[in-house]
Amino acid sequence: MAPQRLIFIRHGETDWNAEGRLQGRQDIALNAKGEYQAANAGRKLLSLLGPQRVADAALPYISSPLLRARRTMEIARATIGLDPAAYALDEGLVELSFGAWEGKTWPQVRQIELQAALAREADKWNTLPPEGESYAMLTERMRPWLEAHADDCVVVSHGGVARALMVILAGLAPERAAVTDIWQGRLLVFENGRFIWI
Repeated sequence: MAPQRLIFIRHGETDWNAEGRLQGRQDIALNAKGEYQAANAGRKLLSLLGPQRVADAALPYISSPLLRARRTMEIARATIGLDPAAYALDEGLVELSFGAWEGKTWPQVRQIELQAALAREADKWNTLPPEGESYAMLTERMRPWLEAHADDCVVVSHGGVARALMVILAGLAPERAAVTDIWQGRLLVFENGRFIWI
């Protein structure tokens, strides 16, 4: 059983995001814009849920263990007056692995491994980077995580995880999810088989 309402926050911007570098599992810190986005996400969360619900001890706050997600969670919580450290870490929320492509921009990948890059451009959902993970694999990794989290929750994670949730929880076609923009500093709310951006 999946959560009845899952409030998803993508981590704030990093310098690698700004440079167009594939981050994957690399532990990159937020930049100043990312810290602002994290605070903004906290304010949006407070507006959506109200002060009583955001502070409800029964509402789980769960983050990917990667630094950019943890800092986003901590800043968002501090912004709305919650203990910044009172949340759980979960390896199940870690980003898609881009394997050998991590740290490179897409033009660099195309220059170094043109055939593999073209294969991924033709089928972004199913093609995996060398030593990496495909969106299809990530989606299968997320299914048991969702089964284990039946209650409403607030999650800070990554773009790949958001795309997997769009497919599993809202029935979005994988080829559409693969190219959907995942915004930073906004809430992505999954509920009743749909998702909305706030």
